[in-house]
Amino acid sequence: MTETVVGGVPPAEPAALASPGAGPWVLARRRLMRNKIALVALGVFLAIVLVCLAAPVYAHEIAHTDPFRSNLDGTTVVNGKTVPVMQQTTGGLGLGVTPIGPTWDPAHYFLGADSQGRDVAARLLYGGRNSLMIGIAAALLTCVLATVIAIVAGFFGGLTDGVLARGLDVIWAFPVFLLAICLSTVLLTSGGFSLGPVSIHAGSLALPILIIGIVYIPYVARPIRGEVLSLRQREFVEAAEGLGASNWRLLWSEILPNVTTTVIVFIPIMIALAMLTEAALSFLSIGVQPPAASWGTIINDGQGLLYTRPVVALAPGIAIVLTVLALNVFGDGIRDALDPRAKHRGPA
Repeated sequence: MTETVVGGVPPAEPAALASPGAGPWVLARRRLMRNKIALVALGVFLAIVLVCLAAPVYAHEIAHTDPFRSNLDGTTVVNGKTVPVMQQTTGGLGLGVTPIGPTWDPAHYFLGADSQGRDVAARLLYGGRNSLMIGIAAALLTCVLATVIAIVAGFFGGLTDGVLARGLDVIWAFPVFLLAICLSTVLLTSGGFSLGPVSIHAGSLALPILIIGIVYIPYVARPIRGEVLSLRQREFVEAAEGLGASNWRLLWSEILPNVTTTVIVFIPIMIALAMLTEAALSFLSIGVQPPAASWGTIINDGQGLLYTRPVVALAPGIAIVLTVLALNVFGDGIRDALDPRAKHRGPA
């Protein structure tokens, strides 16, 4: 039985949630724990992370393969028989070779091989490690920089707000994928990025993290800046200012705690967007660079095998869909849990 809204007034919190003395974070945690769909989504995401973290174990202890070394002349075992990884083409004139398809045997090319004779399942797990790391790191970089910029711009206003807001508008004016492609192309062709003691070479995973982290800053900073502008005029901030609180104390004690929930809601959404952007850049060969792999590079590897071995491209595509879907559903659950005006969707 679900609760209904009577007279346009949201129902009160259930007794299990609105216990005396419970703080907002405790109530948010209880709301989230009662959201079974969000918990299932979180479980799916954590399962994907754990499986990808086990990539070395699978590659070296189960599949006994090196997913980064070409294996055109290799063999494997299928139904007790030794067969070549690259098999003779049976169609047309019978010229050329085709990589072996899925054997569904975890120890012998479970998802088949790619055009270089490499184990697709092992590369899928290793690629997932890089895709997840880039997505999480880029999302955190975006949220941290956007929060700092938004708080400073919204709190101090005036010239500071004008300069920072116009800088955000410049980045906002570019389509996000076009800007990411331009930055990736320029930095890759120039050999990387160097600023004082900080140097990032073209093949480093830090390069796509930096690019993706920068291009999404306005999408997070603008709504947070608007919230800070609203908080700046609230009575509790004016009261603290009237009591002599310094700007640093106002920022740290009054403004930041009130925008933290917004930042937390953004994190899973930004991880999903960063992973999609990384996959697009890597598919275009301007993201993760060989010999490293990601789900985007594996899709690119399977582009020429769509008609003969579609699983090479479908497997990372399905992995991206499941991960992004889980993150979006979990992000919705976090938003509902942190919003005190959200209706309780659990049983009455």
